[in-house]
Amino acid sequence: MNHDRKKAAKRARDPYVLSVITARGGSKGIPKKNIAPLGGRPLIAWSIEASLSASLVSRTIVSTDDEEIAAVAAEWGAEVPFMRPAELSGDTAPHDATVLHAAQWHIEDTGSRPDYVLLLQPTSPFRTPADIDAAVRLAIETGADSVVGVQQALSHPMLTKRIDERGRLHAFGVAADGYARRQDLPPAHITNGAIYLARGEVLFERRSLQGEHVVAYEMPAERSLDIDTPWDLHVANLIVRDREGSEKTQHSEAA
Repeated sequence: MNHDRKKAAKRARDPYVLSVITARGGSKGIPKKNIAPLGGRPLIAWSIEASLSASLVSRTIVSTDDEEIAAVAAEWGAEVPFMRPAELSGDTAPHDATVLHAAQWHIEDTGSRPDYVLLLQPTSPFRTPADIDAAVRLAIETGADSVVGVQQALSHPMLTKRIDERGRLHAFGVAADGYARRQDLPPAHITNGAIYLARGEVLFERRSLQGEHVVAYEMPAERSLDIDTPWDLHVANLIVRDREGSEKTQHSEAA
């Protein structure tokens, strides 16, 4: 019995949460992005470890079309029970369909539908096991169809502008009346890509991770970093080095 199934057996009264980490091999912005080094570990390892350490996750599987990613994922403790089909591995393949494919495989494997299905993208390495557990608890407490990770918008939509073909500046969409300080504007949030959680029946009925009743799980910017470009990866490595330096300083002061 593997690590995930042991956790499920110990928590028979808890909802069954299937965690699906999606990691295709065709990244263009950063070659082999999902296994690129971050703080001495492959990028995907951060999400695998968070999922395996979350007390409310019952089983963790990785969906990939890449043999190298599959090997790395297995090395870090995740199950890789199938290779993702080609039709779900292209640049435009939707995450909903990929997660649904994994959930359908789970039903065939176990004969049961997960109570909740969780999508974890490897490009969000700083989400924590506590974030995952909190999102699951939020779904249970609110009765939500879906829970989505969000962060405060770094650029408020009421202050954004667009430039027309003549170089003139215009308000983009809904503009604030006159000059407005950011702190005077209503809070604005964006999805951060770190957590997508849906009730199993919602995923299968709507074929989507987003149901009608969607609840936001708010996360701070320092745990919301989404790695999409080489610069994002560089910043993430700087953050890890800074954390490691702070921990060493604290240890030396405590000694």
